Amino acid sequence: MRIADRQQVDGGKERYTLVPENVDDLWHISHVIEPEDRVAGDTTRRIQRNDDQLRDKGGEREHLWVGLSVDDVEFARFANRLRVGGVIEECSREDQLGLHHTVNVEEHDEIEIEKRWKSDQRERIEEAVEATDNPDVAIATVSEGTAFVHSVEQFGTEERASITGPTGKGEYARSRSELFEELTAILHRMDVEAIILAGPGFTKNDALDNIEQNAPDVAEKIQTVDTSSVGDRGVHEVLKRGAVEEVQEQTRIAEESELIDELMGRISDGAKVSYGPQNVAEAAEFGAIDQLLVLDSDVRRERTSDGDWDIDVNTVIETTEQKGGDVTVFSNEFDPGQQLSNLGGIAALLRYRVE
Repeated sequence: MRIADRQQVDGGKERYTLVPENVDDLWHISHVIEPEDRVAGDTTRRIQRNDDQLRDKGGEREHLWVGLSVDDVEFARFANRLRVGGVIEECSREDQLGLHHTVNVEEHDEIEIEKRWKSDQRERIEEAVEATDNPDVAIATVSEGTAFVHSVEQFGTEERASITGPTGKGEYARSRSELFEELTAILHRMDVEAIILAGPGFTKNDALDNIEQNAPDVAEKIQTVDTSSVGDRGVHEVLKRGAVEEVQEQTRIAEESELIDELMGRISDGAKVSYGPQNVAEAAEFGAIDQLLVLDSDVRRERTSDGDWDIDVNTVIETTEQKGGDVTVFSNEFDPGQQLSNLGGIAALLRYRVE
């Protein structure tokens, strides 16, 4: 993420001009834009031609600059696009004012966002800016006859490939070298700066030997980690052990994984913890929160008319920070976020018990 400009405007608002540099940045922006914010940028719009000299052909697309009062926001993850819909309040063509329009924001497009920024929203943008320089990381987990490859994104991990097939003897068995060669080819095609090769036993070491022989440039990016599982569970173990943090210090996923494990451990032990909207709000008022955990999708919903919590999430966040607590907004795209969702979307690690 790049902040191209930042200005104070009337009414206590602030205007950020942002340039998303990857799909992660589009995801971050989707979580800071709210209904009634002002969003502006270049776009195209189909314009009806009804004058006497031009035959109407159902409208032709024109390039416009528009400023919208936002109605809705959608992060189209698989299209690498952010869609922001709303009513046109400013436009390079006055005849379009008051009409509804959707701006599509892609990587490297400039977008203006004018609003009253909340502290967690500012922090999200700042972290996205800092994360721009982080290396891209892949996690390959390998066991006998099976391999998985995941990429590490700021919105979570995403499975990129899976290789399965029995090794050893039998009609349908494949050689171990064949499995390793396919894994090597996949890793070679990935545009990453670091690879974590993980799994149980010695299979990952044998895979690394094969990669060193056939693709030494790929092997130079690899570090190995012992895990008891492969696939999603193996990836979670890698994150929990902090292996990703060593090569990508700003990755939020590892922090979320550690925090959710701490939370679940405290719940099991009956230790200092609170979860659910009402309980966490009470803990915030008492100044008992050391670490607030809240799900991004729930924060977004509660800041609109669609929310159903009996508390004000903004007040809980502000009170926590004012009384010395830290706030982590979890991604609902990754397993720790799903675990937090099962606990009501909000929880807290406490300094002391609140009865």
